[in-house]
Parts: sequence; C-alpha cells; structure tokens
Amino acid sequence: MTDYGEEQRNELEALEAIYPDSFTVLSENPTSFTITVTSEAGENDETVQTTLKFTYSEKYPDEVPLYELLAHENLENNDIADLLKLLQEQAEENLGMVMIFTLVSAVQERLNEIVDLIKTRREAEKKQKEKEAEEAEKQCFHGTPVTIENFLRWKATFDLELLEIKRKKMKEEEQCGKNKLTGKQLFETDHNLDTSDIQFLEDAGNNVEVDESLFQEMDDLELEDDEDDPDYNPVHLDSD
Repeated sequence: MTDYGEEQRNELEALEAIYPDSFTVLSENPTSFTITVTSEAGENDETVQTTLKFTYSEKYPDEVPLYELLAHENLENNDIADLLKLLQEQAEENLGMVMIFTLVSAVQERLNEIVDLIKTRREAEKKQKEKEAEEAEKQCFHGTPVTIENFLRWKATFDLELLEIKRKKMKEEEQCGKNKLTGKQLFETDHNLDTSDIQFLEDAGNNVEVDESLFQEMDDLELEDDEDDPDYNPVHLDSD
C-alpha cells in the first residue's frame, strides 16, 4: 500500500534543497507551497518570471496536484494560457510519480523559449505598425474607394445640404423684398429728397472758383478783322 504522506514529505525536502531561494511553504494541511521560476536572461538581459503554487491532493502522486500561477512578469495572456496547458499535459503524463520537479522544469524551459521570442515579437510588432502607418498614408492619398453604397450616402447628404442652402437664400431674398422701399415710399419717408438736388446745385455753384487770368490772356490774342471777310455782313441795330 502506497504511503502518500511519506512520498510527499520526501519530495518537499528535495524541492527545498533544489530551490532554496524560491521555495516557500504556505501550509501543511493540506500541503501547499510556491516555487518562483525565472527564465535565463535574454538578448537585452530581459527575463520572464512566474510563481507557481502547488497543493497536494490526498492521494498524490496517484492524483494530479492542484496548480495555479499566482504572479508573473513580462508574460502575455497567451503565454499564461500556454503555461497552464503545459502543466496539465505534464501532470497527466507523469501521473503515479512525484512530478513537481518535472512540472517546474517544463515551465522553466518554456520561459526560456518565451524570452527568446521577445525580440521576434517586438520585430513583428514594429513591422505591423509600419505596415499600418503605410496603409494609413495610402488611404490619405487615394481616399476611400467609391462604391454604390457610399456614393448614395454622400449624394443624400449633399442634396440635403444643397436644399438647406437654397431655403436660406430664398428666405433672405423674401426678407429683403419686404424691407425694400419703392421710390414713392422713399419720397414720402424723406421729404428732404425734393430739395436735395437743388440744394446740391446751389452748393456747387457757390463753391465754383473762376480763374480771371484766363480772361486776361484773351486780350493778348490778335483777332482778324471781320470786315476783310467778303461774307461779313454786319447788322446795324437802330437805336430808337
């Protein structure tokens, strides 16, 4: 008959010796503990890390232990899901044997792979952003392709705007027509209009300046004697 308690105690002692800096016992009944796993340093000394929590079931190792990820650093959601799936696969494969070291080793190896993929991920993200920026720039230059649907939407909007402009224009013209006075109305409204033109002429006449030197120069002109003209026919006026 299997002594599950002894097998569990022996494994705990081994785990504490293997992971002295990252192994922590949380409780003894049921037996629960954590192991923090950190990847090797990546290209830029980057690391990824997770803390695994294990809880022995009553008949472990003939039963799968409970496991969960308590904390993590630099891991994405898909990485976490991948690690949980890995733990499940390894636990089922090693059922009947103490397996915590095997599970932790599998996680350690996967973290090393993830840290190596960080550079590839960043390069892929950079290329994706560049592609999106290029597509956006093309969109600015080429505009939106015209389809029947978006043309009809545009035309409906344009017709409504045009109708609104015409309506405002007609309203303004109608308002202007109501406010415009006829000549008779202007005359009846402003009685000064009948004298404004006369007053203007009087003011203009009073302000006309005559240059007398122009008439003085006429005395210097030599005019021909009209008597030498054969057609000259003076008219004599008889004085009464």
